[in-house]
Amino acid sequence: MAIDRRREAAGGGPGRQPSPAEENGSLPPGDAAASAPLGGRAGPGGGGGEIQPLPAPHPAAAGPHPGCSSAAAAPSLLLLDYDGSVLPFLGGLGGGYQKTLVLLTWIPALFIGFSQFSDSFLLDQPNFWCRGAGKGAELAGVTATGRWDAGDVANWTSPPTTPFSTASWGAAGNLSNGSGADGGDTPPLPSPPDKGDNASNCDCHAWDYGIRTGLVQNVVSKWDLVCDNAWKVHIAKFSLLVGLIFGYLITGCIADWVGRRPVLLFSIIFILIFGLTVALSVNVTMFSTLRFFEGFCLAGIILTLYALRIELCPPGKRFMITMVASFVAMAGQFLMPGLAALCRDWQVLQALIICPFLLMLLYWSIFPESLRWLMATQQFEAAKKLILHFTQKNCMNPESDIKGVMPELEKELSRRPKKVCIVKVVGTRNLWKNIVVLCVNSLTGYGIHHCFARSMMGHEVKVPLLENFYADYYTVASIALASCLAMCMVVRFLGRRGGLLLFMILTALASLLQLGLLNLIGKYSQHPDSGMSDSVKDKFSITFSIVGMFASHAVGSLSVFFCAEITPTVIRCGGLGLVLASAGFGMLTAPIIDLHNQKGYFLHHIIFACCTLICIICILLLPESRNQNLPENISNGEHYTRQPLLPHKKGEQPLLLTNAELKDYSGLHDAATAGDGPPENTTANGMKSM
Repeated sequence: MAIDRRREAAGGGPGRQPSPAEENGSLPPGDAAASAPLGGRAGPGGGGGEIQPLPAPHPAAAGPHPGCSSAAAAPSLLLLDYDGSVLPFLGGLGGGYQKTLVLLTWIPALFIGFSQFSDSFLLDQPNFWCRGAGKGAELAGVTATGRWDAGDVANWTSPPTTPFSTASWGAAGNLSNGSGADGGDTPPLPSPPDKGDNASNCDCHAWDYGIRTGLVQNVVSKWDLVCDNAWKVHIAKFSLLVGLIFGYLITGCIADWVGRRPVLLFSIIFILIFGLTVALSVNVTMFSTLRFFEGFCLAGIILTLYALRIELCPPGKRFMITMVASFVAMAGQFLMPGLAALCRDWQVLQALIICPFLLMLLYWSIFPESLRWLMATQQFEAAKKLILHFTQKNCMNPESDIKGVMPELEKELSRRPKKVCIVKVVGTRNLWKNIVVLCVNSLTGYGIHHCFARSMMGHEVKVPLLENFYADYYTVASIALASCLAMCMVVRFLGRRGGLLLFMILTALASLLQLGLLNLIGKYSQHPDSGMSDSVKDKFSITFSIVGMFASHAVGSLSVFFCAEITPTVIRCGGLGLVLASAGFGMLTAPIIDLHNQKGYFLHHIIFACCTLICIICILLLPESRNQNLPENISNGEHYTRQPLLPHKKGEQPLLLTNAELKDYSGLHDAATAGDGPPENTTANGMKSM
């Protein structure tokens, strides 16, 4: 690659042939030199990963090609160095306006948390029994003090003290669970059967339900999605996830082409339309279809806010700002049970989840386009207006422009915009590999998470605490919270790549031990003299499941953040869309396995366990992005080079030379043709001697 560049520099002209590097998607030296400002570390403690600068081009190759106009030359390097020149000029994250924008990206994370975990309440499969069975029986589970036992509270939802009229929402059917025909203040309640008795209750034509999630009615009880219609519940769960997957892929490409702000605002408008219409669904088909479009719009909001948050921050603050948004989304997860108990009806809950997005309509007037994206795509006219808007909001003096950003910007106003699609990444050498590795990591992390969750919450693990819905729900939420807290500390000391590698190793160990060691314990427990019982196996299973859920959640979250950092600004939303869609495919395995009644679960776990081993090897190929400037164009992202996990010892010669250390071999061929032997100043291996 370096040899071809030097040959072009020596004999560049109208008739030169393109080099193999150009055929594979790399840019010519004039554009490749734009990555020079990103060379070296952006701050102390760079973590060992650097963007290596290209060697300085020959003077003959520095100017524009004879067949090209001057407008095709690369823009000023000062303007392309956003983190080194433009962001400091605007005050970094210290400006009051920038802090306000970051806060505006945190607030919607709470609403997003509500929407992402709504399926656990809207589509929870309750206990059911034939209507009228046990009529006139005594109240089950009521003690002498008139209180319910813990086991009965987990399987029963009492009628509301204040009935809610759902006529305006088009609700039909009995709102209370098992209320008798003789409507008194306290109607007789049938005894809820065990979960194992549900199969024997499919001979009925009407059922009563014991909903565990604080609601008096959900989607399953409204349309009797039990017995022969139980598969429709899994289809309804598919719809939101499939909508998210398609939304990530499509809105990501659109956001790179038209901008982050238009995609965000249109996604807000349409999620209000489709989300509120979901609450008015008349059948499960309409519900599932509208949930698909709701997921599609939700994906646009999640993706654009993630990208805007990353692009607003300086290198040292990106991870902290992103993790705060994750904690806000987890707050929504923790508050969902209380919200469901407050609403009591699934239609009211759905409307209450969507209505807060009305506040985001104000973003049309208060949230600007990403300045980093405008600069990277060379929309300098719009960028100039936005910079002036920033300086006005921050009450800055234009004379503080020490590096001369505004004068350079004035010179480039006539330049045409240069937008890029994610498809361009196929022609690169390194960038596409990095994105594919992170996609596989994201798929594996979120896919195997369901395997660990099922092992802990499954019927084979007999733990009384985990038989309660709220215990299940808050256990999973607490593990995710602990995972994020640990991720903050690990990434601070080990960096992005080291942290991802550590969590993937923990995931692989937990998976392999659960698959192998538990089977070995099961064989020994069959012998009477072994001293092992099934309770020992259950305890090991729970321990490995908790460790696996803890590590796999960190793997998925860190893969998404890693991709946002190493993907160039011009295609950042497209790259994020690919990794988030891969995460969606991983989460989609859960309803697929449930739809097939857990058939193939063991093979599913084995496949993902093998993927963890492959991911451990592939993570070593990734660069380190801690404290590094974000790449702005494809050339920057292509030269995000991999560095060893451990620094070189003093005096040790690295095996791979950097671009700056490449020797000039361009004269060897000419020298060989001029004479039979090598030149006088050439050694036996072809390198020139001093």
